[in-house]
Amino acid sequence: MTAPTLPGELPLLALRSTIVFPHGTIAVQMGAPDNLALLRAHPESGALVLLAVALGDDAQDPSRLEGRIGIFARVKERSSSGAETIQVTLEGLSRVRIGALTSRAPFPVASVERVEEIAAEREIARAFIDRIVITAEALVERSEQFPAEVPGFLRRVAADASRFADLAATHGNLRIAERDEVLQRLDITSRLEFVAQKWDKEIARATILEEVKQQTEVKVEQHHREFYLRQQLQAIRAELGERDPTESDAQELLRQIDAANLPDRVAQEARRETERLRALSPASSEYQVLRNYVEWVLALPWHARSGDEDIALEKVETALDNRHYGLEEAKERILEYLSVRKLLKQSGGYSHGPILCFVGPPGTGKTSLGEAIAQSIGRAFYRISVGGVRDEAEIRGHRRTYVGSLPGLILQALRRVQVCDPVLMIDEIDKMQGGGPSGDPLAAMLEVLDPQQNASFVDHYLNLPFDLRPVLFICTANNLFDIPPALRDRMEVIRIAGYTVEEKVEIAWRYLLPRMVVEHGITDLDLQFTDEALSTISSRYSREAGLRGFERNLSALMRRRARRKAQGEQGAWIVDSARIEDVLGSPRYASDEAEIEPEIGTVTGLAWTAAGGELMTIEALRMPGSGKLIVTGQLGDVMRESVDAACSYVRSRARALRIVDAEMKQTDLHIHFPAGSVPKDGPSAGVAVTLAIASVMSRRAVRRDVAVTGEVTLRGRVLEIGGVKEKVLAAYRSGLRNVMLPLANEKDLREVPEAIRGHVTFSFVSSMDEVIAELLLPPATAGLADADGDVRHQPVDVDELHPPRP
Repeated sequence: MTAPTLPGELPLLALRSTIVFPHGTIAVQMGAPDNLALLRAHPESGALVLLAVALGDDAQDPSRLEGRIGIFARVKERSSSGAETIQVTLEGLSRVRIGALTSRAPFPVASVERVEEIAAEREIARAFIDRIVITAEALVERSEQFPAEVPGFLRRVAADASRFADLAATHGNLRIAERDEVLQRLDITSRLEFVAQKWDKEIARATILEEVKQQTEVKVEQHHREFYLRQQLQAIRAELGERDPTESDAQELLRQIDAANLPDRVAQEARRETERLRALSPASSEYQVLRNYVEWVLALPWHARSGDEDIALEKVETALDNRHYGLEEAKERILEYLSVRKLLKQSGGYSHGPILCFVGPPGTGKTSLGEAIAQSIGRAFYRISVGGVRDEAEIRGHRRTYVGSLPGLILQALRRVQVCDPVLMIDEIDKMQGGGPSGDPLAAMLEVLDPQQNASFVDHYLNLPFDLRPVLFICTANNLFDIPPALRDRMEVIRIAGYTVEEKVEIAWRYLLPRMVVEHGITDLDLQFTDEALSTISSRYSREAGLRGFERNLSALMRRRARRKAQGEQGAWIVDSARIEDVLGSPRYASDEAEIEPEIGTVTGLAWTAAGGELMTIEALRMPGSGKLIVTGQLGDVMRESVDAACSYVRSRARALRIVDAEMKQTDLHIHFPAGSVPKDGPSAGVAVTLAIASVMSRRAVRRDVAVTGEVTLRGRVLEIGGVKEKVLAAYRSGLRNVMLPLANEKDLREVPEAIRGHVTFSFVSSMDEVIAELLLPPATAGLADADGDVRHQPVDVDELHPPRP
């Protein structure tokens, strides 16, 4: 067929996984919308198109192809293989240069112009051609997958160096980007050199694969030969009456048992199992089970210690101060605990006191506290995560009757640290799953942690007592009340509450920033923070009890600076509000989340979660009805009972609150706890709920600048609640400086950091009468939003609500 004349512009067909060179033909499956539109717009046979390789950004923006080399091609055949794809056969005609796009929709059309190739010198071209042909012949010999007819194809076109280079690129193992590189090279010498290099790499790869194949065949043959010889050797030894290799293994194990200085009962059991091993064949499954058992017995540190344990309290205190800011109460409790162990060690006894348990929100430094303790007293440290453990065997181990059985997590940890007195941290003990068909892991953990029982802890795999008294166990939990009471009773609980914004800023200066600048490859001169910037990041982008979100945001800033520095940008970045917003985006939290404007039926309460304290807004709404009470917000049974008790209390105090009895019977109440997707439970919202109901029924606004918490009885007594420290910190973080607590919780203020106590005003109440007197505003206050809706209430005349008796 005669080559067509090159038009001034051609429709552009973008190829992403292949390309056809001049004088070549290829079948391609088309599925891109632009390509389908082009083929459907030119259904005629022999349609002329412009082919180009579009990779990466070029596939999204065809204008980026301007100035590159493409292929002037013809569509020879086409067949529809479905509604979304068309298979076409393309014939390459010549190289052309792609010009500017003259049209983009429904498919791109570009102007084209002819290009002239730079001819190669005859001798140089001949050398490259011979080199590629020889390589192709070698590939035929070394690779079964390489087509045997390729060398013949190449020889037939050897007279045309340009066509030879294109044909070699077509049959070579080149990626699409490398084939596009061949297409772009108009200098035939450069093109031949590039293709020759790729073929050299292919022959080198084929050579390596051939060597690997030969080595594999040799090893397989050697394995078969050794197996046959071993069988013969075993038969010869049996004829000669020589000792079996199993006997040698047994004697070696017995020697190790004698040298290991095992406890008497353990050594006796190990010898008995070794004697059983002698009677078994190495090919039997029980042989390996017994051998693994004896090896486990020998691998455990029955007497190995970390050294002469002398707990230097000054060193411990220094280590804790160097790694943790604040947490003074937690540090004091740790030092007291270690002091007892030190004195008992000096008297030759073991501590039978409770196990340390760090309880606090995520990211507050519980695990690192354990590491600091281990480092300061010179002991090995190992962390065991038991979150989600639901099988007793994970703690006690599996019995040897099970295939692939192993000891439990405790003995596995001791084998790894190779001492019998490490610091073992039982992480996330509150997330263990209790009960089930596989046994209760919490009951097994009870034996591990009980100082009266762990002197003879028995793992199901070993079935031998192991003394765990030298081990210093430290547990961590997010929620203390998720730990079973029997286990909680054996723990010395050390609460680690969240950090204030000021503490986070100080921690960043002392610990986080010096470490993180090194981790990100920058210096403190590249990124300069201020107290205000760190405070903004903490309060506006990572409002949390711990430090993990805060640290992630600091890392984002450092990564951005590291990228700019790697790109050559010099100078220091001053971290201000604009820089923070540019990197981290808009602030995720309002500058002052707590609402302080008085409002009817809305109360600011305090809640405690595993992540720390939080504000909890309680909303009450009244509407005409029949005295029905509606409660929403995914509440637990205890909290629903608190709402019922609050409603009953308000009805009993209707006269004091100037509420008409008939109005109570003709009004429906709706109590809502926002964040409805989060489960809530507990009695500590009683004061807030009672206050919200009293407010909405008496039409008196509530002070919102005071956060309240406490349990309420039917008589109106305010009872003690838990989580005081976390709740006070939550109020402080949200900008509230007035907190109302039960009188019985006055003793818990010692847990609140002194810096917080100096900025927060506390009021203590013992009855709801005191709460109402202090927080409910007078009924004649106008201009307040009512929970009934958007209506603004005018001053209320008390005589209208309570008409005089006749």
